[in-house]
Amino acid sequence: MNPASLHPKKLFAAVLACGLLASVPAQAQFAKPQDAVKYRQSAFTVMAASFGRIGAMVQGKAPFDAKAALQNAEVVAFMSHLPWQAFGPGTDLPDSHAKPEIWKEMDKFKADANKLQEMTPKLVAAAKTGKLDEIKVVFGETAKTCKACHDAFREDL
Repeated sequence: MNPASLHPKKLFAAVLACGLLASVPAQAQFAKPQDAVKYRQSAFTVMAASFGRIGAMVQGKAPFDAKAALQNAEVVAFMSHLPWQAFGPGTDLPDSHAKPEIWKEMDKFKADANKLQEMTPKLVAAAKTGKLDEIKVVFGETAKTCKACHDAFREDL
């Protein structure tokens, strides 16, 4: 089955199902530290792509599509729960784009992750209104949350 041929709701359901399976006890699931890095980078890539689609609408670079905004917000909200489990001991590998501060300041890192997880349902709620102006406000707040964590914990790409 070609994922591109799936209806967006079916594709979302498939991604959701895979994500749920992938989110079961994390530490045991990574045979090698490189697997954890690949997992978290993949989760961030999916989240960033969906967030970027909303951003394009918010910035007027793409036509506003309320349905697409909601679908992408739901993906962001779901994905916001996945990468954190892959920051276990021994996964601070070179070229992973993760600063050593993550492992030195794990409580702050987890707090930043929690802030994102608190913001994403608000993004979904704003998208459910179908009003671009409401989405813009929450998108901006969510983007600030992302940036704060990136500034503290992500190496420049």
